[in-house]
Amino acid sequence: MITIATNFKDPIYQMAAILYLSLWTFTGMEKLMDYDTYLGEIRNQVFPLAWAERLAPTVLIVELLLAVLLLYKKTRKTALLLSTLLMTAFTTYIGLVWMGAFPRVPFSCAGFLETMGWTGHFLFNTGFVILGIMGLMGPQKTT
Repeated sequence: MITIATNFKDPIYQMAAILYLSLWTFTGMEKLMDYDTYLGEIRNQVFPLAWAERLAPTVLIVELLLAVLLLYKKTRKTALLLSTLLMTAFTTYIGLVWMGAFPRVPFSCAGFLETMGWTGHFLFNTGFVILGIMGLMGPQKTT
């Protein structure tokens, strides 16, 4: 049975799960609905083109899978942990781009994050990482 936000004894955990669920659903569906544009954006990143061809569908599938796993009480905590780890990886990459660690700066991400630029995107992602950690550290009722 799907249960979201029914245990308000730990509102940070619930908020983290709901916000990650919303984020992964939105970004995953956005990528799926305009896959050609998304693939072009991935191809424009600083890693080798061969990686982009494998990474694009992998990221899309992982985001949508995490959204599904966040729906179920039995998989929610694991999905929140994996979501926080994935967002940490995304944030690290954005931080490296922002700090000039690569020979060129690729275009920013598409969708609603496009207008943020690299600094805004970094701060947005950092907020999600912090929320995920706080949610995982708090007491959750597992029954």
